[in-house]
Amino acid sequence: MDEEFPFWLTTGRVHAHYHTGTMTRNSPTLNAEISEGFLEIHPDDLTRLELRQGDEVKVVSRRGEITVKTMATERVDKGMVFMSFHFIESNANILTNPAHDPIVKIPEYKVCAVRVEKA
Repeated sequence: MDEEFPFWLTTGRVHAHYHTGTMTRNSPTLNAEISEGFLEIHPDDLTRLELRQGDEVKVVSRRGEITVKTMATERVDKGMVFMSFHFIESNANILTNPAHDPIVKIPEYKVCAVRVEKA
């Protein structure tokens, strides 16, 4: 994290989906729960960036960028943002590092530095 990329992005799951959503997004009931990806961001950070709930933003890392809508929430701390990895339309893994841990061979898909700007 630095001046160019001032937010920590962390990725994970949302309650209605699992993995890449290939099965759960085909379920009308589950897809009705959460039908698109979003960027969870603290309300104070939204205000500081002159953004609002539901605005389309560009999330940029050193490896890529995606466009997604914002969701204001205090579930994340100031300076941190969260995205799920279930939605190919807003594929969070484009932003993260695919390098593998040398021992367990797991990619570094869970956290990276990003910036958020109005799309």
